[in-house]
Amino acid sequence: MRRFHFFGSRVVKTGVSIFLTAWICELLGWPPVFAVITAIVTIEPTVSDSIKKGIVRFPASAIGSAYAVLFIALFGNSPLTYTLAAVFTIATCFRLKLHAGLLVATLTAVAMVEVIHSNYLISFFIRLGTTTVGLAVSTVVNMFVLPPDYTEDIMKNIRAMSKRTGKIVDIVFRDILEDKHDQDTLEKNMVDQLETKIMQTETLIRFQKEESKYHPLVGSEKHQFDHAQNQMAQLRLIHYHVDNLINTPLKMNNWSKEEKDIILHAVTELAKALENESYYNPAKHQHELRQLTEIFWEDNEEITRSSKQHPTNFPPELIILYELLSIYNLVTKFYKEQNK
Repeated sequence: MRRFHFFGSRVVKTGVSIFLTAWICELLGWPPVFAVITAIVTIEPTVSDSIKKGIVRFPASAIGSAYAVLFIALFGNSPLTYTLAAVFTIATCFRLKLHAGLLVATLTAVAMVEVIHSNYLISFFIRLGTTTVGLAVSTVVNMFVLPPDYTEDIMKNIRAMSKRTGKIVDIVFRDILEDKHDQDTLEKNMVDQLETKIMQTETLIRFQKEESKYHPLVGSEKHQFDHAQNQMAQLRLIHYHVDNLINTPLKMNNWSKEEKDIILHAVTELAKALENESYYNPAKHQHELRQLTEIFWEDNEEITRSSKQHPTNFPPELIILYELLSIYNLVTKFYKEQNK
């Protein structure tokens, strides 16, 4: 959730973490630079991620510190020491699958070369202490200072995606019914853009679910988030059906003008319902759905009596109506919770 127009909450939390980490290290008489590096990279989108990655970053930092101490003792402050400390730290972290701690471990190893001249063992344990301070402070700050809340962004994205989906549905079905299905570059671009937005929103939902372990949603907030997850699931399935239509060869359809008009009207009503939630009317929606279902079964009976072959093994009329009916049912579910 955006609480600041100029400074994002993550920037503020990073600043607070740096200040507190450096202050604690000064009180303990430890060099704050290593703790500050750890604090900076430990601020994650969710508290859960901070804890999970912190568990990985601590042993990774210990590995980097150990290699730095070892090669300083062997070769002193030299280019070879920097190289070996970095290379061995990276290789070991990869080998142990400590990928989340690779950056902070390598930075720690390289930075230590410049500042350690004696008392190698004591220096090693001090580095572990500063790393612990950085991890602990950044995790606590992430938990209690401006805790992450993605609900507002999720709802905003869903409204925008619903509107865009309505436009795509209208364009795709009209192009098919007007035999312009081959000219689908614009449709594919629009669907690809929608897919990107869906993936971004699904990531935000994952963040919010992780965050709920430490800051549970209650009452209306929980209901709103549950409803958002339901809507997101329906939008993902609608996207799937639209994508099927775009990537399926559909040549000619044998509907009468009256049937075509009914289908076009149903498409228009569906698109408007997706673009504007206040336009959605459950009774009207069900009426359009029944009309489409009647045409679907009439076509099905005629087709079973025909021996005509089609490129997809299914006639285009059935494919088009099946996908349209599927989307109609998904839109019913999309608004279901809201209209209870």
